[in-house]
Amino acid sequence: MAQRRKVGNPLALAVLAWLMLEPMHPYELARRLEESEQDRSVNYNRGSLYMVVKQLTKAGFIAELETVRDTQRPERTVYALTDPGRAELHDWLGELVARPRDEYPHFGVALSLLSVLPPHRAVELLDARSAALAERLADVRGRVRGATDQGVEWVFLVEEHYRVAQLETESRFVAELIEGLKQPDYVRRWQEMFGSRT
Repeated sequence: MAQRRKVGNPLALAVLAWLMLEPMHPYELARRLEESEQDRSVNYNRGSLYMVVKQLTKAGFIAELETVRDTQRPERTVYALTDPGRAELHDWLGELVARPRDEYPHFGVALSLLSVLPPHRAVELLDARSAALAERLADVRGRVRGATDQGVEWVFLVEEHYRVAQLETESRFVAELIEGLKQPDYVRRWQEMFGSRT
């Protein structure tokens, strides 16, 4: 069973990881999250970042190191990772890497209820999803190719490779599902079950 965390927002894990590299202020954290495109993997906005920094400080995982001020910008507080924060980072990341967990994606919910849609409508919708998946797949492959061409190490692109694998798998699944929904036997059975209610 997954351990209950003092700060359970996945954004907190990203903050701990960035602070392991060096102390920084939230503005710098935000810049790095955006530049590294980690906002594609972690639900993030500036307001949630400041809230997470506050929660991590309260939990003792990060601490104020100094306040810096230059003439052009407002005062900024620099935060550093604490020893308990480093332990939390390794423990939490280890748990996420080693143990599969149940996740509840919206598409899974839709699939569990798909049978209420008329087969031709389900096929239309899945055709649209298939086209959207193909666009996303081309986009992610392009990002990986561009980053690789710029010399980015593969380990820093591993989440994008995972995203490619997921998109490829989902694309194959959707194609097979479409074929199943088109089968005359299924269409006939659907009509028997739901035809009088539509």
